[in-house]
Amino acid sequence: MSILDTIVAQKRVEVGVLPPGPVAAFQLRQAIQQRGSGIRDFTAALVTPRRGDIALIAEVKKASPSLGVICPDFDPVRIAKEYEAAGASCLSVLTDERFFQGSLEYLKAIRGAVDLPLLRKDFIIDERQILEAIEWGADAILLIVSILSDEQLSHFHSLADAAGLTALVEVHDETELERALRCGARVVGVNNRDLKTFQVNLATTETLAKRLFAASDSTRRILVGESGIHQRADVERLRKAGCHAILVGESLMKSGQIPSKVAELIQA
Repeated sequence: MSILDTIVAQKRVEVGVLPPGPVAAFQLRQAIQQRGSGIRDFTAALVTPRRGDIALIAEVKKASPSLGVICPDFDPVRIAKEYEAAGASCLSVLTDERFFQGSLEYLKAIRGAVDLPLLRKDFIIDERQILEAIEWGADAILLIVSILSDEQLSHFHSLADAAGLTALVEVHDETELERALRCGARVVGVNNRDLKTFQVNLATTETLAKRLFAASDSTRRILVGESGIHQRADVERLRKAGCHAILVGESLMKSGQIPSKVAELIQA
């Protein structure tokens, strides 16, 4: 069993203790009203970078299954503030506890500390996790195509749309991209890391970008390059492929110098 299979199995245990569903779009909208801060436009932030020549989704990430602890001196609010000051356009906040040492508490605390749109970075397999994301402060959710059926993907994407959330639909091969396009995805993330083998190859984005922009419908799509982004040359390569934004965690967390590393990546 792959690490991804193990993670999804754990998620099934976690969603099993959530309040019973189903979750309707009106409940999501009510939850947004109740939190009182509205939705920050994640999609718009990817189109117009706050600083530099590409929008940066900077990730607040303590650990990963493949590397263990990445940032021993981990203060999520301090890191989020540094990202905002350095020019990030959006933040990605890991909320998985078992495998990434993240927390929904981090998401809540960060929302109160910065003004940037926030992505809940987790493995969403149940609509109740979308409601949970809103309640804890998210403006966007991650939908990983490889762990969802077509029915789930379409339903979760529709729920996010109806609530005003951005759905970042993540793919890593052509079959998954076709499925993302069929569900109406407008913000597509190409993960250069195969979540089954954890091997990384930036050519994944280059290959899938050609197919994405060759799609025959008139939908305007935003392409996000994810994983394997360590230096400016990597960013240049993804920009040339057509990426509007990059999602970066590991290299920022390991740098120890967030302002200078952000400036290097986005040419701020």
